Amino acid sequence: MALPNDPVILLSYINTKLRDKYSSLDELCRDMGVSCDDVSSKLNSIGYEYVSEQNQFR
Repeated sequence: MALPNDPVILLSYINTKLRDKYSSLDELCRDMGVSCDDVSSKLNSIGYEYVSEQNQFR
């Protein structure tokens, strides 16, 4: 499954996956076969950064 292209929808999608299924961004990216750098860059572009202690983009 391809990730959403729209950064706001991607934010919601990734944070939901992190909350419901994955214990870290690395685990999510590895399982989904996507680059953590690509996900982070796209979400950084709208002002969000991954906070590992909370396991979400904020």
